[in-house]
Amino acid sequence: MLDINTIEQFDKIATPFYYYDMDLLRKTVDHAAEMAEKYGIKIHYAVKANVERRLLEYISGKGFGADCVSGNEVLHAYDCGFPADKIVYAGVGKSDKEIYNALKTGIEAFNCESLQEIYVINEMAHVHGLKANVSVRINPDIDAHTHKYVTTGLYENKFGISQHEFDKLIDILKKSGHINFIGLHFHIGSQITRVEEVFALECQRVNDIVAYFERNGLKVNNINLGGGLGVDYDDPDENAIPDFETWFRTISENIVRREDQMVHVEPGRSLVAQCATLISRVLFVKSGETKNFLIMDAGMNDLIRPALYGAYHKIENLSASQRTFYPTHQAYDIVGPVCESSDVWGAGRLLPLSVRGDLMAIRSTGAYGQVMASRYNMKDLAPSVFSDDLDSAPAVVDYFEK
Repeated sequence: MLDINTIEQFDKIATPFYYYDMDLLRKTVDHAAEMAEKYGIKIHYAVKANVERRLLEYISGKGFGADCVSGNEVLHAYDCGFPADKIVYAGVGKSDKEIYNALKTGIEAFNCESLQEIYVINEMAHVHGLKANVSVRINPDIDAHTHKYVTTGLYENKFGISQHEFDKLIDILKKSGHINFIGLHFHIGSQITRVEEVFALECQRVNDIVAYFERNGLKVNNINLGGGLGVDYDDPDENAIPDFETWFRTISENIVRREDQMVHVEPGRSLVAQCATLISRVLFVKSGETKNFLIMDAGMNDLIRPALYGAYHKIENLSASQRTFYPTHQAYDIVGPVCESSDVWGAGRLLPLSVRGDLMAIRSTGAYGQVMASRYNMKDLAPSVFSDDLDSAPAVVDYFEK
């Protein structure tokens, strides 16, 4: 929860902006590192969740690897301190240019998602006299019990390779002279809250698949279980740091591994979601016959999750929390300025009586927030403001002042 001094400083900063609580980020990353060491599991941070340089530099400094899904993410991760031999590159549509640049960089592995991709990487490595480390992403056919847009491990999916192709896959890997097969990669979905049930099932299915590949002559040195650990969007203060211990313990208790096998995970959201808050200001209060609207200066161009997924984010009136008057609460539809009907932060949200100029906080926006922003309607991109560097934030301009 933000203290009164921080809120007073916010009042001097031009909105909207993303506020990063760097102390919370450090505590979260440090706790994850502690649990990973306790259970003997390697972490690759899923870069797509947030690409802010200051966050990546801290995460890479803890010895984590990077999970990337584009060529530019690979280059950015490397530039932010992740060693090349700790960078893995997933994604269903790697271009020839992206593959070539990753080969030159000397990354830890390509996580391949189709048979044709393996052909292409093998041929390019051959042409350039290189050998490419490859893991293969497998669909374990598990329902992650999450939103359909972030469920990725079902039998037929654009991601990964399914069971009906296993024999052909094994044959290709054995015949590809410029491919070094190092392991199997899995990812069943995101924002998973039924942690013990879902990840225990994933591990059991992974055990069967790993055994099948090894029976057929391919040694699996790395087992990558992907990410997916959910965060608490309803009560971000009560559960600011996700339950990494339950996640890692569940994996450790259910995965079958030899002493020479490494187990990897790829958290993204769980490391960064709670450390950021989108700060916006009420532009207008609009009263209708059946609804009241708060029109804010932040819109779906700044955070698209509510419009894209119907995602819930807790919304707080920071200004009202500091007032001793206006105690009345009222239901509001909280909307943005973008010319789209889907630009809605929340409908019927009960908030203290709110007025023009109030500062509003949209919580848990560190993951898939700023990184998915756009300049739709030619809006400016909301800047980053860091808790340990508030003085450098852009100042608000009073256009009514002569």
